[in-house]
Amino acid sequence: MNIEIELKAFKDKLDPKISAYFDRVIAEAEKEDAFVTDALRYSRSIILAGGKRLRAAFMYYGYIGVGGKDELAILDASMSIELIHSFLLVHDDIIDQDDTRHGVETLHKHYRDIGQVLFSKRDTKHFGDSIALVIGDMLGAFGNDIIFSSKFPLEQKFRALSKLQSIVSYTVIGQVRDVYIEYMSNASEEEILSMYKNKTAKYTIEGPLHLGALLGGAPDDILIGFSDYAIPLGIAFQIQDDILGIFGDEKRLGKPIGSDIAEGKITLLVSRVLRDGTVGQKKRMREILSLGENLREDDIREFRTIIHESGAFVSTKELADRYIEEGKQSLVKMQGRIDTRTYNFLLSVADYMTHREY
Repeated sequence: MNIEIELKAFKDKLDPKISAYFDRVIAEAEKEDAFVTDALRYSRSIILAGGKRLRAAFMYYGYIGVGGKDELAILDASMSIELIHSFLLVHDDIIDQDDTRHGVETLHKHYRDIGQVLFSKRDTKHFGDSIALVIGDMLGAFGNDIIFSSKFPLEQKFRALSKLQSIVSYTVIGQVRDVYIEYMSNASEEEILSMYKNKTAKYTIEGPLHLGALLGGAPDDILIGFSDYAIPLGIAFQIQDDILGIFGDEKRLGKPIGSDIAEGKITLLVSRVLRDGTVGQKKRMREILSLGENLREDDIREFRTIIHESGAFVSTKELADRYIEEGKQSLVKMQGRIDTRTYNFLLSVADYMTHREY
């Protein structure tokens, strides 16, 4: 299975459903408030501007994997995790102070700009953040409602909704740890990997797989098998995100290159330089991480050089590869216990991650 072709085909099926869903909620909003209506229209434009729909695909294939037959119902339900994703990204963009997402202004930046026109003498940053926070919360409510309103048996919906709250809670735990690490400007490798597990592995791969499997009535042993695959793969996914955030292509990624550096984030790459680098490399890395808005292209290039020359790039990439292999070995143990289509999809994702570019 060519995973890039498969994900594009899945996205092409799902995006019209997301757009139609927004048509309905926008029509309802028009009856109540023009500002909310405008914010939902803008939210739709951000969501549909990019993204691989990877989480929704994991949810879909989690359901197929346990023998689920109603493929239209699970496709509709998989919109839920994309809206939860959008809800969390709106908050994350505020925390990270990112101005673009998929090449489009983030929600808080868009409304900050509007505030500068409407309320130029007021705190327009606070205005933009406030609108984004509450609209983000609304997107989260939509994500829950999609599962609640789905066509699956009530018990299975309740189990899935309970899981959805767990996904968000673990993501919050990871995000809080991420913020603390940023402000402490230091973290052990164990702390960073624990944060990756909660913020990415449980949220991006394990959670969506479980959601689909629960809607399909999965037994506990299948959920455990999915976790054994998902956690190491998700940690590898975040490690690769860190690498791509410094060495990737901004247009393909849909977010600014070097933003992690400007925010002073202590990623695994940084941690390994601070552990293994020379005295000079460590000193210069900390100086670059403290530049904030004064970060220049020359600084990013120097940062990349330090990552390479310290050995951090190679050792971190090797660790990601080991995690991918661990996930693949766990998947092999599920062969014959889950649907062949899901097995092939999950295997293809793992293979793709060994040479991921965005």
